[in-house]
Amino acid sequence: MKNISFSLILSLILLVSCQTTQQKHQDAPKHSNALVSESSPYLLQHAHNPVNWMPWGEEALNKAKEENKLLLISIGYSACHWCHVMERETFEDSLTAAFMNEHFISIKVDREERPDVDQIYMDAVQAMTGRGGWPLNCFALSDGRPIHGGTYFQKEEWLTIMESLINMEKESPEKLEVFADQLMKGLQNNALIPLPEKASLIDHEVWRSTVQNWKSDWDPLYGGPNRSPKFPIPNSLAFLLQFGVSENDPSAVEHVHLTLDNMAKGGIYDHVGGGFARYSTDKQWKAPHFEKMLYDNAQLIGLYSLAYRESKNPEYQRIVKESIDFLQREMNNGEGAFYAALDADSEGEEGKHYTWSNDEIEQLSPELQVKLKRFYEINAKGAWEHTHILLRSDNDRSAANNLKLSLEEYQKELSALNQALLKIRNERPKPGLDDKVLCSWNALLISGLCEASRSFANDEYASLATSCANFLWRELQNDALLKHSFKNGISKVDGHLDDYAYLAAAYIDLYQLTFNEEHLVKAVMLTEKAMELFREPDSPYFYFTSKQDSSLLLRKQEIQDNVIPSGNSTMAKNLFLLGSLYDRQDFQEASAEMLRGVVPMIDYGQNFSNWGMLGLWQKGPFYEVAITGPNAKAHRQEMDTHYLPQSLFLGGTSGTLPLLEGKFLGGDNIFVCQNKVCQFPVNNVDEALEHLP
Repeated sequence: MKNISFSLILSLILLVSCQTTQQKHQDAPKHSNALVSESSPYLLQHAHNPVNWMPWGEEALNKAKEENKLLLISIGYSACHWCHVMERETFEDSLTAAFMNEHFISIKVDREERPDVDQIYMDAVQAMTGRGGWPLNCFALSDGRPIHGGTYFQKEEWLTIMESLINMEKESPEKLEVFADQLMKGLQNNALIPLPEKASLIDHEVWRSTVQNWKSDWDPLYGGPNRSPKFPIPNSLAFLLQFGVSENDPSAVEHVHLTLDNMAKGGIYDHVGGGFARYSTDKQWKAPHFEKMLYDNAQLIGLYSLAYRESKNPEYQRIVKESIDFLQREMNNGEGAFYAALDADSEGEEGKHYTWSNDEIEQLSPELQVKLKRFYEINAKGAWEHTHILLRSDNDRSAANNLKLSLEEYQKELSALNQALLKIRNERPKPGLDDKVLCSWNALLISGLCEASRSFANDEYASLATSCANFLWRELQNDALLKHSFKNGISKVDGHLDDYAYLAAAYIDLYQLTFNEEHLVKAVMLTEKAMELFREPDSPYFYFTSKQDSSLLLRKQEIQDNVIPSGNSTMAKNLFLLGSLYDRQDFQEASAEMLRGVVPMIDYGQNFSNWGMLGLWQKGPFYEVAITGPNAKAHRQEMDTHYLPQSLFLGGTSGTLPLLEGKFLGGDNIFVCQNKVCQFPVNNVDEALEHLP
């Protein structure tokens, strides 16, 4: 071996050391701000912007007051495409950032982590501009009162707005004060639900007239609303299904199935991987905004499960299975709970992970190409921005008939194709994952999984629902006090009304699935805690934020249902059901009082769909179905092959609920009751169904 001189060794060491140091400098971010200590994936996306972002909290608000600077509250979420665009164009620009840092205290908010903050500034921007959305950017005085805002801004417009506000603050600060005062008065007036002058009986014809007026907004070709963009609103479709069946309106039922069928065929559904995107940009459900949210998929799993009970459409069962498989594969945290969202973008492009270019299609095996074109619209119909969105022209049954296959053969071939395509797609860079766990969204999923388990007699879905509930109770609850979010072993942000309402509803659903009264005990605990923290003596309605919360401009009561149902309507339904189960007159009266106050305000049916379901229960007939004996669950499972939206199930082999008193007679018995008055027991499902419409 040749000798190597000491100087040569030293030179090599120095060279490697220099290269390593140089690499470290290249890898190190040029900027860091206060968001580096946060856990929210959205906030961390902005942690290395040159803007001196701060998280929402007392420190940022006090800093604005101490330095007498205007606030910028910029709100978004990790899966938001236009949030990414504005970050790249504006917030990563050093000159823009320098101006912001000099003149403003800039706060970044994850709207999923702090929906309470988002709610206030969204209302403000909508009041100022007539529209809202994300990214949401609102300028405010140092005390947080809003003075200007909007959504996405291009960099030049952004700079112009900031300069104008700074000049106005210097030259006419009194004008900003007057505007802020007037806007806050308007927001405060709209934050509370007006109470009716006197208690009145509920006119139940309101639901018929509401649906009749609503019909003019239905798309007769593709379902959903007759406009674009189109958002799936699961709660409104669940109401229309319940209304159509219980009030004998076939057109409402047909509209629900038309909507579900077209969503299942369209690009809003991920045919390869399962699960739904947040919305469609067109009327045909073709081109989605590709982000996938837990709250959408949670509710759609439940909706398709209910629609299956009513229609026995096997395509709905496939959609539910694939959607649950998607959540299990891509959004399960491994401990029972599920993550919040998947991004719309990958490699800086919206939808790149999900679409198929001509080159990619040509690289498939000849056999896969044939099958792809056989099952999907690889033509002008499916074309989108130089790629293809996978669409289907027919539902499963029609497509099977066209191909001269049985339905089972068709679904088997489709599944095999999708699995092959998924394997190829998994080689692509994946969209970003928002890996925080939100209590309210997971609670919605528990309810969806309960409906799926009941519709398809699937114990695995029941196990998933129970595991998720156990995680939330273990990690986000202490003495019935809930936290809103969880990440990296840390529970952050006090629970909002939605967390309490949805989780209580989930436990009621779990009880009807399992007949385990421990779930109802938790539902009552959460409901009573919510009544303590979110109600005031002068109103029957719940505030969105707890009376223990601080640093917010105002507390708001929200009653309108949207993409997710309102916390108030959900809590009113919980009070009705728990009042029935426990014979709690106080709960029942509270629910009725809430509904009485809402009915005079109903304008557009979609905005009050969850209230509509409660209204149909209270209108009646509403049935309590007590099933007792060793085969109680099997009998309930048999009854679940029927769509019975006006029924509440209870029972088991033992129980302490008032309505179960005296009903354990030995053997199997089914009691069909109305207002706690029960028919004579029968011992088979067919006889019990004769007492139900």
